[in-house]
Amino acid sequence: MRIAIDARKLRDYGIGTYIRNLVRNLARIDRTTDYVLIVQPTDIEIGSELGDNFRTVPDWSANYSLREQLTIPLDLRREKVDLFHAPHYVLPPLIPCKSVVTIHDCIHLRFPQYLPHRLAYVYARSSLWVATHRASRVLTVSETSKRDILRYFRIPESRIDVIYNAIDERLGEAPTDAEVAQVRERYQLNDPFVLYAGNIKPHKNLERLIDAFQMLRRGGGMDHVKLLIIGDEVSKYAALRRAVHRHKLHKHVRFFGFVPDKTLASLYRLASVFVFPSLYEGFGLPPLEAMAAGTPVIT
Repeated sequence: MRIAIDARKLRDYGIGTYIRNLVRNLARIDRTTDYVLIVQPTDIEIGSELGDNFRTVPDWSANYSLREQLTIPLDLRREKVDLFHAPHYVLPPLIPCKSVVTIHDCIHLRFPQYLPHRLAYVYARSSLWVATHRASRVLTVSETSKRDILRYFRIPESRIDVIYNAIDERLGEAPTDAEVAQVRERYQLNDPFVLYAGNIKPHKNLERLIDAFQMLRRGGGMDHVKLLIIGDEVSKYAALRRAVHRHKLHKHVRFFGFVPDKTLASLYRLASVFVFPSLYEGFGLPPLEAMAAGTPVIT
């Protein structure tokens, strides 16, 4: 059997974490099934790290683009795939094989105001409709997300399977003192800090987190505390930079992009507290990761 997985969001947080854990554990338990990973060209080498039964196919289409509606089906046809797993809600209607889709949440329908324009809402809603009605099975990560899917798309409940997320077991393993010290030195983490990890889309509520951090500092005795935000490139979200500028927090709020899992494991343990102010989550994996590291969590 040949199974293809859309792994183009491999380096993201959220869905990217789901994909990384999925393919890593498939590689550990299954050495016979033929897996084809559809990846960004920069991730072409990932297949060699997983095993002989994993191959990568580069696809240059941007996520959530019209082009992917054509290139993904072409990739599947060329590779003679038997089953396709879409680990987020985009399931092109022209795919030539059976399919399974994972829908993590219905955020775009619950909070359409956070999408960049009306066309993005139309694309998200139509893609979710196709995914829920075209896929052989719909997977989701919580009962809350299942209820939202049933509410918006009214498909038979029997076609939805809830499979809860689990943390990467490597994040539960304590790094050595030397590894923690190396991360502290590399990022110059000499002061206590509040940590957030995840993507930085508007519903994550990070602008309000920055406002709250300023109020904390104004309360006195907290001038030495920093706020560390790990996630997407902040250049995509000018509102966060404006919030930092408004409160004159340039020296106290730091933005990191994607960091490797081993680095993240150390950052969780170095943090004084982990905060997760999100307005809506299908599941919400980072708080569990922080708890596994023994870090206090506010959410």
